[in-house]
Amino acid sequence: MQTKRLWMWVGLALWLVAVVACAPAGRGREAAESLAVQPPYGDTSAGDGSKTTEDEDRMIVRTADLSLLVKDTEQSAEQIKGIVNQVGGYVVDIRLWRDGEQLRGTVTVRVPSTFLDQVLSQFKGLAVKVQRESGSSRDVTEEYADLGAQLRNLEATERELLELLGTVREKTGKAEDILAVHRELTSIRGQIEQLKGRMLYLERTAEMSSVTVELVPDILAQPIARPGWRPAETVAGALRALLQTLRFVVDAAIWVLLYLLPLVGLVLVPVAVLWFLWRRRKSASQSQS
Repeated sequence: MQTKRLWMWVGLALWLVAVVACAPAGRGREAAESLAVQPPYGDTSAGDGSKTTEDEDRMIVRTADLSLLVKDTEQSAEQIKGIVNQVGGYVVDIRLWRDGEQLRGTVTVRVPSTFLDQVLSQFKGLAVKVQRESGSSRDVTEEYADLGAQLRNLEATERELLELLGTVREKTGKAEDILAVHRELTSIRGQIEQLKGRMLYLERTAEMSSVTVELVPDILAQPIARPGWRPAETVAGALRALLQTLRFVVDAAIWVLLYLLPLVGLVLVPVAVLWFLWRRRKSASQSQS
C-alpha cells in the first residue's frame, strides 16, 4: 500500500515537471507588471515627465555601430578608451592594423546604457567626418518576465520534490525510489540554473550597451612629408644595401672557384679522356685501311 502511495507521489511530481516544461509563454506577460525592472537605458538629463511608468520599466538591449574618419587612428583609439573609462565602461576588443601606409582599427566597447547617447556624441566629436552610424534596440522585457514565471514554477516544483524526497527516505528508504526522485530533482535544478543564467545575461546586456567603432585614417590630414626625415639614415641604408650586394658577389665568386669549377673539372676530365681515346682509335683504324 505504501509503495502504491509512493508511486502516486512520484507520478504527481512528474506531472508537475511536465506542466512546468510546457508552461505557456503568455504567463510572462501577466508577470511583467510584477517585475521591478530598472530602466537600463535613458537620457542622462532630467526627464520632463513625458515618459510613462510602463516605458521606464522596459528592459531594452541597445547596440550601436560607428565608422569615423579620424586624423590619427592610434590617438583616437586611446581617446575612446579614456571616454569609456570615465563613464564606468570597458573595452571588449581593440584591433589596429596597417593597410599599406595607413593605420586602421576597430574598437568594441561596453558602456552603461544610461550614458550611451553621451558616449556616442563624444565619439563622433573625435572624427573629421562620420562615415556611418547605425544602431538597434531590442525589447527583452517580455522574455525576461517569461523566464521569471518559469523560474518561480520550477522553484515551486523543486520544493515539492524535496518534500517528496524526505517522505520517501522516511517511509520506504528504498534506493531505487530515492534515486528516481533525485533524478527529477537534478533535472529541475539544471533547468533553474539555465533560466537564472539567461536572466543574468539579459540584465547585463540591458545595463551595458555595446558600441563598435571603426577608425579610418583621413588621407588629407596626413602630412605631405613625414616628420623627422633624416638623410643620414637614408645614406646608411644605401651603404648597408651596397655592402650586402658586395658580400653576395664575393660569396658567389668563392662558390664558383672552390666548388663549381672543381665539380665541372671532375665531370669534364673523364669526358676529355674518353674523347681522346676515341679519336686515337679512329685515326688508327683509318691508317690501317
